[in-house]
Amino acid sequence: MKAHFAAVDWGTSSFRIWLMSKSGQVLAERRSHEGMVHAAASGFADILQAHLHAFGAPPSLPVVICGMAGARQGWLEADYLNVPAKLLDIVDRAVRIDDPQRDIRILPGIAQRNPERPDVMRGEETQLLGGLASHSQSAFFCLPGTHSKWVQVQSGSVTGFATCMTGELFSLIRQQSILQHAMGDIDSCDPGNVDFLAGVRDAYDRPSEFSRLLFSIRAGQLLFDSAPERNYARLSGLLIGFEIAGCLSDAGENTTIHLIASGRLRDLYEAAFSCLALQFATTDADKAVLAGLFSAAQKFWPQAILPNNDGSIKT
Repeated sequence: MKAHFAAVDWGTSSFRIWLMSKSGQVLAERRSHEGMVHAAASGFADILQAHLHAFGAPPSLPVVICGMAGARQGWLEADYLNVPAKLLDIVDRAVRIDDPQRDIRILPGIAQRNPERPDVMRGEETQLLGGLASHSQSAFFCLPGTHSKWVQVQSGSVTGFATCMTGELFSLIRQQSILQHAMGDIDSCDPGNVDFLAGVRDAYDRPSEFSRLLFSIRAGQLLFDSAPERNYARLSGLLIGFEIAGCLSDAGENTTIHLIASGRLRDLYEAAFSCLALQFATTDADKAVLAGLFSAAQKFWPQAILPNNDGSIKT
């Protein structure tokens, strides 16, 4: 099947690219650790071209990109849309890379320019655009990660959102705080772990005790010789529980949380929501970002782009 375009999700520390058919089918996929930090030194164009060459993609194959390639420190800055931001507008506000052969578009992020609650996102808006295909035009979303996003969408527009540094805090506390001595070499947590679930419930019920509950892990190790596996699970549960408690404070009762996640994070957040008896529905994160990138490509290139006789692209 012939490739119609390439789709790229360019993170801070990760790079993902897919060859896509005109119908949105994935034909090939590549992943690497060549995120924005790496690409800023090595060159965004060179990294993209190397992956396209590995695919055997023609010089005229167009590319749509979301994520950190559009950041200020990225390839070409794609200015934020301000909330309230219609998700379909991110397609119209894409920036175009100056390339004589290949049509390359970078989608913008979204900004919340509220002095009391300033916030930004890049990449998640594309997952939300894709997520709307399987949800109503109004929903409350949770997108967990290094910097988790909780987003309110009304009638297809992002009306407000909040970022939680849950993943980054976990890494810092796990590796650089006094609690590192309680963790050993443990690096994973079973979502059904009783200590994980207890941590979720304790943090959700007592969010004002954030610092005290964290130190209780250290005290438990010293006084009761609690095992590293238990301590690791409890830390994970506490941080996720604190995040949920804080971000649900603005939501109404009986709000359904639309979780966009995959892999280990999907399992942990589903377990956390279940133990708190919260209503939720899950969409796979990879499928959501691909759906969002496909939606943009349908508008950019409704027909296959063919090269001119001189090798340049038709516009």
